[in-house]
Amino acid sequence: MESQNKIALVTGASRGLGKNMVLNLAKKGIDIIAVYNSNENEANEVVKEVEALGLKAVALQLNVADTKTFDGFFERLSVVLDQNWQRKNFDFLINNAGIDRYSAFKDTTEESFDELMNVHFKGVYFLTQKSIPFIADNGGIVNLSTGLARFATPGYAAYASMKGAIEVLTKYLAKELGPKGIRVNIVAPGIIHTDFTKGAFTAHPKLEDYMSSITALGRVGQPDDIGGIVAFLCTDDARWITAQRIEASGGMFL
Repeated sequence: MESQNKIALVTGASRGLGKNMVLNLAKKGIDIIAVYNSNENEANEVVKEVEALGLKAVALQLNVADTKTFDGFFERLSVVLDQNWQRKNFDFLINNAGIDRYSAFKDTTEESFDELMNVHFKGVYFLTQKSIPFIADNGGIVNLSTGLARFATPGYAAYASMKGAIEVLTKYLAKELGPKGIRVNIVAPGIIHTDFTKGAFTAHPKLEDYMSSITALGRVGQPDDIGGIVAFLCTDDARWITAQRIEASGGMFL
């Protein structure tokens, strides 16, 4: 029966890596709650693509940086789960939403730091906390980190520090949620061609060649290189994997 499908909630689902994750999850037979911040039309298009695969999908708006709105979001989510799935919970939380704020350490403003903190760490921390009552036993959480938490590239001190915090948090979540059978893992992409990195590639014409040269597999990543890994972590094939960091960078800076 359709109602037996697992459900994944994906933040930042309207484009880029998030959209790719959604479509790969759907190909695994997982229904989707596509969470977007401002791109409602794009989110609705993603929903249509999932429905075209014969699965259920709903788009929900949330600014993950604004923790004060989380209670209202979960009230709306409860209604959506009941109306569309006759369920009170979902199975997988994918904390994907992100922003980019490039600056040298000496130039980082407090405002920029707070923006990064609210989206990449505080938002993830409390969205996950409020999700716990809604995540079914034996479900899973996938957090997103970055290769920049392993190697240092000037200009990303604040961003990478937030992701380093997420990597530590992931281990604690895996430990504390283990009794519910909930697995918690990290996927850490290297540099990927998305809207997120478009500015960097445009501003630095030789960036592509350089990044390809320091990557073992000899190219820059594509969204398709990431979505399938997230989807895999939401299947029974990954049932014995928890508290792990999977870097998907093609072997950058080895």
